[in-house]
Amino acid sequence: MSYLKFNEITIDDFSDKNINSLYNEGYVFGRPGKGYMNQTRSVRINLDKFELSSENKRILKKTEDLGFRTYDLPYTEYSWEIGKTAKDFYTTKFGDGTFSANKTKELLTTRHNFNKLFGYDNERASVGYAICYENKNILHYSYPFYDLNPMSYVLNPNTGMSMMLQAINYAKENNKKYIYLGSAKDEKAKYKLQFKGLEWFDGKKWNKDLDELKNILK
Repeated sequence: MSYLKFNEITIDDFSDKNINSLYNEGYVFGRPGKGYMNQTRSVRINLDKFELSSENKRILKKTEDLGFRTYDLPYTEYSWEIGKTAKDFYTTKFGDGTFSANKTKELLTTRHNFNKLFGYDNERASVGYAICYENKNILHYSYPFYDLNPMSYVLNPNTGMSMMLQAINYAKENNKKYIYLGSAKDEKAKYKLQFKGLEWFDGKKWNKDLDELKNILK
Protein backbone atom coordinates (compact mmCIF):
# COMPACT_ATOMS: atom_id res chain seq x y z
CA MET A 1 0.00 0.00 0.00
CA SER A 2 1.91 3.05 -1.24
CA TYR A 3 0.99 6.58 -0.22
CA LEU A 4 0.62 9.76 -2.21
CA LYS A 5 2.81 12.30 -0.38
CA PHE A 6 3.19 15.99 -1.14
CA ASN A 7 5.29 16.42 2.00
CA GLU A 8 5.97 14.82 5.39
CA ILE A 9 6.82 16.17 8.84
CA THR A 10 7.24 15.02 12.43
CA ILE A 11 5.61 17.18 15.10
CA ASP A 12 6.13 17.55 18.82
CA ASP A 13 3.22 19.92 19.45
CA PHE A 14 0.17 17.72 19.97
CA SER A 15 -2.25 20.49 20.89
CA ASP A 16 -5.66 20.34 19.21
CA LYS A 17 -4.98 23.77 17.70
CA ASN A 18 -1.78 22.64 15.97
CA ILE A 19 -3.20 19.31 14.82
CA ASN A 20 -6.39 20.90 13.45
CA SER A 21 -4.29 23.46 11.58
CA LEU A 22 -2.11 20.77 10.00
CA TYR A 23 -5.09 18.62 9.00
CA ASN A 24 -6.50 21.75 7.38
CA GLU A 25 -3.26 21.96 5.35
CA GLY A 26 -3.72 18.44 4.02
CA TYR A 27 -1.59 16.62 6.59
CA VAL A 28 -2.81 13.47 8.33
CA PHE A 29 -1.31 11.27 11.01
CA GLY A 30 0.46 8.13 9.82
CA ARG A 31 1.91 5.02 11.41
CA PRO A 32 5.72 5.22 10.98
CA GLY A 33 6.24 6.88 14.36
CA LYS A 34 4.94 9.22 17.04
CA GLY A 35 4.30 12.67 15.57
CA TYR A 36 4.63 11.55 11.94
CA MET A 37 2.28 13.28 9.47
CA ASN A 38 2.17 13.25 5.68
CA GLN A 39 0.54 15.77 3.39
CA THR A 40 -1.59 13.99 0.84
CA ARG A 41 -4.68 14.26 -1.34
CA SER A 42 -6.75 14.14 1.80
CA VAL A 43 -10.52 13.64 1.69
CA ARG A 44 -12.88 15.05 4.29
CA ILE A 45 -16.59 15.69 4.84
CA ASN A 46 -17.86 19.04 6.06
CA LEU A 47 -20.37 17.64 8.53
CA ASP A 48 -22.51 20.78 8.49
CA LYS A 49 -23.38 19.81 4.92
CA PHE A 50 -23.63 16.06 5.37
CA GLU A 51 -26.83 14.07 5.34
CA LEU A 52 -27.43 10.41 4.60
CA SER A 53 -28.38 9.59 1.03
CA SER A 54 -31.00 6.98 0.22
CA GLU A 55 -28.18 4.56 -0.66
CA ASN A 56 -26.44 5.25 2.66
CA LYS A 57 -29.69 4.52 4.49
CA ARG A 58 -30.18 1.30 2.51
CA ILE A 59 -26.74 0.04 3.52
CA LEU A 60 -27.29 0.88 7.18
CA LYS A 61 -30.64 -0.90 7.06
CA LYS A 62 -29.04 -4.04 5.59
CA THR A 63 -26.40 -4.02 8.33
CA GLU A 64 -28.53 -2.91 11.26
CA ASP A 65 -27.23 -5.84 13.34
CA LEU A 66 -23.71 -4.39 13.17
CA GLY A 67 -22.99 -2.91 16.57
CA PHE A 68 -20.70 0.10 17.10
CA ARG A 69 -18.52 0.75 20.14
CA THR A 70 -15.72 3.20 20.96
CA TYR A 71 -12.61 2.57 23.04
CA ASP A 72 -9.80 4.83 24.15
CA LEU A 73 -6.23 4.02 23.14
CA PRO A 74 -4.07 2.46 24.44
CA TYR A 75 -6.51 -0.45 24.30
CA THR A 76 -6.18 -2.75 27.31
CA GLU A 77 -8.18 -5.63 25.80
CA TYR A 78 -5.88 -6.20 22.82
CA SER A 79 -5.59 -9.80 21.61
CA TRP A 80 -3.61 -11.46 18.85
CA GLU A 81 -6.83 -12.06 16.89
CA ILE A 82 -7.17 -8.30 16.32
CA GLY A 83 -3.67 -8.08 14.86
CA LYS A 84 -4.30 -11.12 12.65
CA THR A 85 -7.55 -9.62 11.32
CA ALA A 86 -5.72 -6.40 10.42
CA LYS A 87 -2.80 -8.21 8.77
CA ASP A 88 -5.08 -10.52 6.76
CA PHE A 89 -7.31 -7.62 5.66
CA TYR A 90 -4.49 -5.39 4.39
CA THR A 91 -2.62 -8.32 2.82
CA THR A 92 -5.75 -9.29 0.87
CA LYS A 93 -6.51 -5.71 -0.17
CA PHE A 94 -3.02 -4.36 -0.84
CA GLY A 95 -0.46 -7.18 -0.82
CA ASP A 96 2.10 -8.83 1.46
CA GLY A 97 3.89 -6.69 4.01
CA THR A 98 1.34 -3.88 3.93
CA PHE A 99 0.34 -3.85 7.58
CA SER A 100 1.78 -6.27 10.13
CA ALA A 101 0.14 -7.66 13.24
CA ASN A 102 3.01 -6.17 15.25
CA LYS A 103 2.34 -2.68 13.88
CA THR A 104 -1.34 -3.08 14.74
CA LYS A 105 -0.40 -4.04 18.29
CA GLU A 106 1.93 -1.03 18.51
CA LEU A 107 -0.77 1.39 17.36
CA LEU A 108 -3.35 -0.02 19.75
CA THR A 109 -1.30 -0.61 22.89
CA THR A 110 1.15 2.33 23.00
CA ARG A 111 0.71 6.10 23.01
CA HIS A 112 1.10 6.63 19.29
CA ASN A 113 -0.65 9.15 17.00
CA PHE A 114 -4.09 7.60 17.32
CA ASN A 115 -6.31 7.78 20.38
CA LYS A 116 -9.55 6.01 19.52
CA LEU A 117 -10.54 2.51 18.43
CA PHE A 118 -13.94 1.80 16.91
CA GLY A 119 -15.19 -1.74 17.32
CA TYR A 120 -17.93 -3.35 15.24
CA ASP A 121 -19.69 -6.56 16.16
CA ASN A 122 -22.91 -8.50 15.91
CA GLU A 123 -24.54 -10.83 18.41
CA ARG A 124 -22.29 -13.68 17.30
CA ALA A 125 -18.80 -12.26 16.99
CA SER A 126 -16.46 -9.33 16.54
CA VAL A 127 -16.60 -8.17 12.91
CA GLY A 128 -14.03 -5.39 12.54
CA TYR A 129 -12.25 -2.34 13.89
CA ALA A 130 -11.07 1.11 12.83
CA ILE A 131 -8.05 2.91 14.27
CA CYS A 132 -8.82 6.63 14.55
CA TYR A 133 -7.68 10.01 15.76
CA GLU A 134 -10.26 12.21 17.48
CA ASN A 135 -10.33 15.61 19.10
CA LYS A 136 -13.09 18.11 19.80
CA ASN A 137 -13.28 19.35 16.21
CA ILE A 138 -12.22 16.50 13.94
CA LEU A 139 -12.26 12.74 13.52
CA HIS A 140 -9.77 10.92 11.32
CA TYR A 141 -11.13 7.52 10.30
CA SER A 142 -7.74 6.10 9.50
CA TYR A 143 -7.17 2.32 9.42
CA PRO A 144 -10.33 0.20 9.13
CA PHE A 145 -10.13 -3.58 8.91
CA TYR A 146 -12.61 -6.43 9.15
CA ASP A 147 -13.02 -10.16 8.62
CA LEU A 148 -12.68 -11.07 4.94
CA ASN A 149 -12.86 -14.85 5.38
CA PRO A 150 -15.32 -16.01 2.67
CA MET A 151 -16.43 -18.90 4.88
CA SER A 152 -17.21 -16.64 7.81
CA TYR A 153 -20.82 -15.91 8.73
CA VAL A 154 -19.86 -12.36 9.71
CA LEU A 155 -18.95 -11.41 6.16
CA ASN A 156 -21.33 -8.97 4.50
CA PRO A 157 -20.57 -7.13 1.23
CA ASN A 158 -21.70 -3.91 2.88
CA THR A 159 -19.55 -4.27 6.01
CA GLY A 160 -16.84 -1.78 5.05
CA MET A 161 -19.24 0.93 3.96
CA SER A 162 -21.46 0.39 7.00
CA MET A 163 -18.45 0.81 9.29
CA MET A 164 -17.54 4.10 7.61
CA LEU A 165 -21.12 5.37 7.69
CA GLN A 166 -21.42 4.62 11.40
CA ALA A 167 -18.19 6.55 11.99
CA ILE A 168 -19.55 9.51 9.98
CA ASN A 169 -22.76 9.46 11.99
CA TYR A 170 -20.74 9.31 15.22
CA ALA A 171 -18.71 12.35 14.15
CA LYS A 172 -21.81 14.34 13.23
CA GLU A 173 -23.67 13.38 16.41
CA ASN A 174 -20.64 14.44 18.47
CA ASN A 175 -20.51 17.86 16.82
CA LYS A 176 -17.28 17.45 14.87
CA LYS A 177 -16.64 19.95 12.10
CA TYR A 178 -14.92 17.46 9.79
CA ILE A 179 -14.37 13.75 9.42
CA TYR A 180 -11.25 12.83 7.44
CA LEU A 181 -11.46 9.64 5.39
CA GLY A 182 -7.83 9.18 4.35
CA SER A 183 -6.50 9.94 0.90
CA ALA A 184 -7.71 9.62 -2.69
CA LYS A 185 -4.70 8.13 -4.46
CA ASP A 186 -6.28 6.10 -7.25
CA GLU A 187 -9.55 4.69 -8.55
CA LYS A 188 -9.92 2.42 -5.51
CA ALA A 189 -10.80 5.57 -3.54
CA LYS A 190 -13.80 6.48 -5.68
CA TYR A 191 -16.22 4.95 -3.17
CA LYS A 192 -15.36 7.88 -0.85
CA LEU A 193 -16.79 10.40 -3.32
CA GLN A 194 -20.45 9.56 -2.70
CA PHE A 195 -20.89 11.62 0.47
CA LYS A 196 -22.57 15.00 0.66
CA GLY A 197 -20.26 17.75 1.89
CA LEU A 198 -17.13 16.09 0.50
CA GLU A 199 -13.94 18.11 -0.08
CA TRP A 200 -10.44 17.09 -1.19
CA PHE A 201 -7.02 18.66 -0.79
CA ASP A 202 -5.39 19.29 -4.17
CA GLY A 203 -1.93 20.10 -2.84
CA LYS A 204 -2.65 23.78 -2.24
CA LYS A 205 -6.26 24.16 -1.14
CA TRP A 206 -9.48 22.30 -0.37
CA ASN A 207 -11.43 21.65 -3.54
CA LYS A 208 -15.13 20.80 -3.91
CA ASP A 209 -15.02 19.89 -7.62
CA LEU A 210 -15.63 16.14 -7.54
CA ASP A 211 -15.60 15.84 -11.34
CA GLU A 212 -12.02 17.08 -11.34
CA LEU A 213 -11.08 14.51 -8.72
CA LYS A 214 -12.82 11.71 -10.62
CA ASN A 215 -10.77 12.57 -13.70
CA ILE A 216 -7.58 12.43 -11.63
CA LEU A 217 -8.53 9.03 -10.25
CA LYS A 218 -9.22 7.40 -13.61
